[in-house]
Amino acid sequence: MAEPLKHLIGPHTARDTADAVARAWGPFDHAAFLTDTLPGIDSLELMQRGQCIADALRRHLPGDFETAARILSDCLPAPEASGLSGWALLSFNQYIARHGRGHLATALDLLKALTPHFTAEFGIRPFIAEEQDAALAVISSWVLDPNHHVRRLASEGTRPRLPWAMRLPQLVVDPTPILPILEALVDDPEDYVRRSVANSLNDIAKDHPDLVADFVERHAKAASKERLWLLKHASRTLIKKGHGKALANFGFAALTDVTATVSLSNDSIPFPGELTFDIRLSNTGAETRTVLVDYAIHHQKKDGSLSPKVFKGKSLTIGAGESVTITKRHAFRPITTRVYHPGMHRLEVMLNGGQVAIWDFHLNMPKGDKG
Repeated sequence: MAEPLKHLIGPHTARDTADAVARAWGPFDHAAFLTDTLPGIDSLELMQRGQCIADALRRHLPGDFETAARILSDCLPAPEASGLSGWALLSFNQYIARHGRGHLATALDLLKALTPHFTAEFGIRPFIAEEQDAALAVISSWVLDPNHHVRRLASEGTRPRLPWAMRLPQLVVDPTPILPILEALVDDPEDYVRRSVANSLNDIAKDHPDLVADFVERHAKAASKERLWLLKHASRTLIKKGHGKALANFGFAALTDVTATVSLSNDSIPFPGELTFDIRLSNTGAETRTVLVDYAIHHQKKDGSLSPKVFKGKSLTIGAGESVTITKRHAFRPITTRVYHPGMHRLEVMLNGGQVAIWDFHLNMPKGDKG
């Protein structure tokens, strides 16, 4: 059985932290720090454990943040010297985020020094939220840093909708201040950084689809294979939703001369079971067409309404006058992320983001059962 995630931080982390701080600052009360942290830490969840240690740091470090920051900096690994790294630094993030307000330059410098040893993408966000212009002025300079962890922090920490982190509402409304950061890193030599750029653009696309489609169009010209991958990954939500320009950016233009007919093997599906359907595509035009075939299942909800979920299909080319048949199988089985309800469902087939065929079918379940 997998070890609970919360065990990444525990009594051993508190002891390691106490040892590191004691080495960095002589007046530190090692015993009192452990008395503050050890008795209750095992009863807490992961983030609470980090906060427990961060709160103890606040009580046992100097009250002046500038002084405390120098001590925490001396706890980090240095050339030819070991130091704290990994999950032990979660509490440093939490301490800095809470107590570094009003000390922007010092706090960001410390988070920059920390990030090669543990992510600081959560720690920098309160500073962006409160002092966006000043914080971004500092963070923007990180795109030239020789350390790829620091460069990634510039893109990952500024994501408007970073999962599991506080949202940055000003950047959700207007993401243009972070576009220069993303542009500077679009050809970063590290895949780790480029993925972060793509994810940030995908975040932005959820609120500003046209802005991201335009960004991709500008940067797709003479793009390397690596940059094209980034731009397509950045466009994944737009492509899934059938955004016209996003599809056109990758050669999937609107189709007027490709038709689709759909046939189901059975329009009454048992649960658990499988929906099998054929999609026959015919190119009636005089030119070869590139076609992206997706489909959506409109699941019936408890109240009888339908909720669609898009599933990615495949990309193919169809010559003038040619026809191609694609067979798809969609399984209906118990999963933890969806509750299935019996009754009418709907299959929708899309070509290059445009709806071309709809077919209704029924999902049958044993009486009183639900998936």
